[in-house]
Amino acid sequence: MPSSSLAAPLDVELRPDKPAMLRVDPPQDAAAWAAEYREALRAQVTEHGALLVRGLGLKDVDQVGAVFARLAGELLPEREAFAPREAHGAGLYSSTPWPANQPMCMHHELSYPLQVPGLLLLACLTAPEDGGATAVADAAEVLDALPAELTERFEQEGWLLTRTYNDEIGASLAESFGTDDRDAIERYCRANAIDVRRQGDGSLHTEQRRCAVVRHPLTGRRCWFNQIAFLNEWTLAPEVREYLVDEYGADGLPFNTRYGDGSPIPEDVVQRINTVYEQHTRREPWQAGDLMLVDNIGTAHSREPFTGERRVLVGMAEPRRLTDSGPTGEASGR
Repeated sequence: MPSSSLAAPLDVELRPDKPAMLRVDPPQDAAAWAAEYREALRAQVTEHGALLVRGLGLKDVDQVGAVFARLAGELLPEREAFAPREAHGAGLYSSTPWPANQPMCMHHELSYPLQVPGLLLLACLTAPEDGGATAVADAAEVLDALPAELTERFEQEGWLLTRTYNDEIGASLAESFGTDDRDAIERYCRANAIDVRRQGDGSLHTEQRRCAVVRHPLTGRRCWFNQIAFLNEWTLAPEVREYLVDEYGADGLPFNTRYGDGSPIPEDVVQRINTVYEQHTRREPWQAGDLMLVDNIGTAHSREPFTGERRVLVGMAEPRRLTDSGPTGEASGR
């Protein structure tokens, strides 16, 4: 038996406005503990959407990698990333670099590839002085709380992610696709329902239409599953948006989202989505050594502004090819 002592098997705390939490005494071998409790932990994640495990005492990259492997098996390589991450081994990454004073609003990790990660694993090696929580929100509750006229249009049309790759902002072609060979990238795009074109200045522009609402493969719940607000221009800080529009033009932003028919999404719609997310947010500040497991389809997550150093490692697992990944029931580009 592991050295962790629990009042009862997985005695999970459920508290208002906070993610489910499991407190454990530090085990002698965190990876062995994770292997023993794997099925019980995964069941709690399916039930509650996210689970924060406090007390494991995770301290270094190798230990985190071993724990992630026991819980999820093989980790997924990141494809179609919008920002570069530092890799710490196969499928183990730093958290997305993002200005500490700016929030990363609620989203589902990599909701736009045809094959999405069903499970997100996070481990905190260094907790920030203040803020920086990875907050979560139930995607089915968010869907129910959004105005029907908003969700109906997105459910009917889907949402469009547009990207223009450059050498200055966001992930490079090699960081996003694993290669900078244009022919290989275009083959990948054709195979993954992504429209791609080369622009006059030599840059690559892509568009992909995806479903905004999906049915959870395990629970059957209908979920608001997308990155419509997070990757939209109106979620950027005003001065950042103004700079990017001046530098690249309204149609050449490094990333943006639109209605499925290509129409711009108004600022008030984006604000409404983010407001509903905030109303359903559950947050708990990180402590060094914490582990968090997130059902990436049933639960959105965010990163709040922070001060001080923050070091969180990320892994993705359980690839899911959702049958309703395109608005018409089939994966589709435009």
